[in-house]
Amino acid sequence: MGVSIEIHDVPEAVHRRLEQRAAASGESLSEHVRAILKRSAARPTPDELADRIRARSPVRLTEPTEDTIRRLRGSPD
Repeated sequence: MGVSIEIHDVPEAVHRRLEQRAAASGESLSEHVRAILKRSAARPTPDELADRIRARSPVRLTEPTEDTIRRLRGSPD
């Protein structure tokens, strides 16, 4: 079982909108908010993404980019 999170001072309009979206999806408010939190936690932060990119090896192209695009499009020039 997971842990509980209690959130205070949620604006009424936000609470109402989340309840509407949960109902429209056939979920309880808790299920709906839990899904939102899971999606958010699964996405890397900008800093984490930048670290991943920096850790990758540089790409070595075998032909100029414009030639690759022309070849894929089937253009002669």
